This record gives sequence, structure tokens and C-alpha cells, in this order.
Amino acid sequence: MGGHHHHHHVDPDAGDARVALAVGVNLFLTVTQIAGGLVSGSVALIADAVHNLSDAISLGIAFFARRIARRPSDAVMTFGYGRAELVAALINYTTLVVIGLYLVYEAVLRLIDPPGVEGWIVVAVAGVALVVDLVTALLTYRLSQESVNIRAAFLHNLADALGSVAVIVAGTLILLYDWRLVDPLVTLGIAGYILWMAIAEIGPVIRILMLGSPPGIAAAEVIATMEAVPGVEGVHHLHLWQMSERRVSLEAHMVVSESDWPAAAEIKNRVKARLAEAHGIGHVTLDIETAGNGCPHPSRIGDGS
Repeated sequence: MGGHHHHHHVDPDAGDARVALAVGVNLFLTVTQIAGGLVSGSVALIADAVHNLSDAISLGIAFFARRIARRPSDAVMTFGYGRAELVAALINYTTLVVIGLYLVYEAVLRLIDPPGVEGWIVVAVAGVALVVDLVTALLTYRLSQESVNIRAAFLHNLADALGSVAVIVAGTLILLYDWRLVDPLVTLGIAGYILWMAIAEIGPVIRILMLGSPPGIAAAEVIATMEAVPGVEGVHHLHLWQMSERRVSLEAHMVVSESDWPAAAEIKNRVKARLAEAHGIGHVTLDIETAGNGCPHPSRIGDGS
């Protein structure tokens, strides 16, 4: 899939057009499903509709975040606007958790007192929904490979497509056997899946926003890589974080021996080259010191207390 830093093989504007189209299609679907759910009395159909509305909103948020993220850095946002996509993903996953909990509540009420449901309307509307979900998933699939933000929206959609399949099954069972409990049971299933997926995906997003180290790179290994470069006596105050999904940054204090001090700049360049090669870390800031004029009680990682 190309190199690992800025591989945007999808032209940004083409991507935007696809996301915008997906938003429109989902808004249309939401209206259809809510109408169908109210007429038929199916909570599973309304559950699916609410989820679809969240799809349209999540795609809308993703769309605007993509545009903001492409803005260049300026005096206010010196690191650029790339994190807009992470904020959008966090909002989308949080919304999914809230929706999931609400659907559990609705389904439990219906399990206690199952109402009548018009099966035909449920099956027809859910069939339309399934087609729309698949179209939206196709529109956003390639973009979802490259952006945590679009992936959040894409997963909303995937959950929807599964929800539509489940609703079709529920409607069919109601038609065949008048099995009313199937509607809230299916709703519980959809809700469980939404919660499981959102909670699994929200962790990595929070980790990046909290300036956590990248999951695939161990700080101890990075220090070992740096200290293996000739002329480096030690490394401390290491900070390792992700600026965005694909941009890893590092800053550290590096101790060079007195005798190697004249070659300090060259040693620094060698360390940077090794970090890029071994760990894919492209943004490196190093503060060079000698053992004599260094920090008095340095901690290896972070600033210490």
C-alpha cells in the first residue's frame, strides 16, 4: 500500500464527493425507515433508522473533519489541523455508545411488553436500507483504509448493514410465526454489536489524543536504537507520541561524550536517520548535552516527577 507516511492515493476532492454522496443517501434512508417504523410499529426498524441517522451525521462530521485536517499549520495551530479527524472519530464512537445503550433500553421495555408489528413493511423498508448501506459502505471503503475518521463512519455503516439483515430476519419471522419477541431480541443484538464495535475502536483514538506512544513502537526499543549509534552515551527525557494516525514524533535529550562533541551535529543526523529507518519516526527533536553539562537526575522516559 505505498510508503507509510502520507499515502493518500485517493484524490482528496474525489474522496470528499464520495463522502458527501454517502451523507445524502443516508439522510434519505433515515426518513424512509422512521416512517416505516412508525407505520409498522417495529422498534427494530426505528432502531435501524436512528442508527442510519447517526451514519449520516457521522459521515457529515467525517467529511468536515477531512476538509479541516488538510489545512496547513498556522500561528494558532502550529502542528496543523490533522487531529480534527481524531476528534471527529471520538465524537462518532461516543455517539455510537450512546445509541447502543438507548437501543438496549428500548428493547428491554419491548421484551417486557411485546407490541404487534406489521412484518411486510418491516421487510420491505429493511430491504431498501440494506441496499443503501451497501452502497455507502462501497463509497467509503477505500477511504476507510487511510483514515481513522472515515473508518469510524464506515463502521457505523457496516453495523447498519448487519442491522438491516437482522431486521429482515425479524420481519420474516413475524410474518411466518407472529413471533413478536423477535423484534426486541433483534434490537438487543444490533445494540450489542454497536457497543462492542464502538468500545473496541474508541481506545486507539483516545490513546492518540492523550499523546500515547504508538502501539507498534516500544519506547525501550527506540532508546536502544538511539544508544546503539556510535558517539551516543545515553538518552533521557524521551517523549514519543503520534501527531495523527500516521505521523509519529519523538523528542529526547541525548548525551554525547566530551571527546565526540565536535561531531555532535553529525551524530544527531545519524540518530535521526536510524530512527526513520528502524521505526518509521519522521519528526525528531533532539537536545544534545554532554555528561558534564547535562540534566542532574534525568528520567529515561518523560520528564519524571
